[in-house]
Amino acid sequence: MKNLKYFVLVLFFLKYFMLIIPVSYAQNSGAYVIPNIVYVGDPATLILPLPGTARDSDDAVLSGWFLPSDANIDFHRIVLERRVSGSRLLIEFTAFLPGILELPVIEIEDMAFSGLTVTINSVIDGHSTLELSRPASSLAMPGTALMLYGIIAGIALALLLFVWFAVRGRRYMQRWIDKWKRWRYFVSIKKFEKNLYRLLSRGEDRRDILDKLSCEFRIFLSFTTGINCRAMTAREFANVFEITSVFDPRFLMNFFRRCDEIRFSGAEISAEDIFRLLDDMHNFLVTFEKAAPEKEEPQEKKAA
Repeated sequence: MKNLKYFVLVLFFLKYFMLIIPVSYAQNSGAYVIPNIVYVGDPATLILPLPGTARDSDDAVLSGWFLPSDANIDFHRIVLERRVSGSRLLIEFTAFLPGILELPVIEIEDMAFSGLTVTINSVIDGHSTLELSRPASSLAMPGTALMLYGIIAGIALALLLFVWFAVRGRRYMQRWIDKWKRWRYFVSIKKFEKNLYRLLSRGEDRRDILDKLSCEFRIFLSFTTGINCRAMTAREFANVFEITSVFDPRFLMNFFRRCDEIRFSGAEISAEDIFRLLDDMHNFLVTFEKAAPEKEEPQEKKAA
């Protein structure tokens, strides 16, 4: 009976030493953490190298309710890899307290590990106060300087154009408007001239064509010269345009005198007379269109 007690006591001590051997190894085996620097709240893995086994076997895994509990550490999974080339203990965890933390005793399969520690860093420097840093400076996008200087140059150019327009631009603008109006008047009278040729060739009423010729030509002269020519007699054209016109005023006096003689003579109006009047008006328009701009420049220089 005494021998049996000694045998049981020997078995107890053998089992105790079998548990102590891996624990002692765990404390001096150089465990390391991935990543090397672990901050509060970051998931990490503690890897403990172990000696190889006689043969490869399945991994032992602890998860869920079988994981150890700690107030400052949340364990996700513990894996014991048993390989011939070398075994490993992998402890996946997340710590919530900075400093050197000691892990609780980990029992997996027939092995127990204690004395394992991890160093947890704080994202806030212990020597600094809990204050927010200053806002970071804005990053310059590519092309920002070019756009900025381009806008400044555009504004400066717009100001210069405004000053130039206020000093001299209005005169040039008015001259351009007058030229555009003159071009529009010439285009209109030329279209009217072609239309009269067409009506006369088709045998339309000659008296009506002659009335339109006299009326539209007077309107054209009123727009281009600025003098009301709608109710002027033939002799008044010679008196009014003697000084102001850029052409010979005797032409207008003879032209409208012939129109009045043909219209009010009581004789039949011939197509040849109207064609002759249209030809005279056409030649006048060509001469007037070429001569008017040339005569305007010296007048402006003289006025200046």
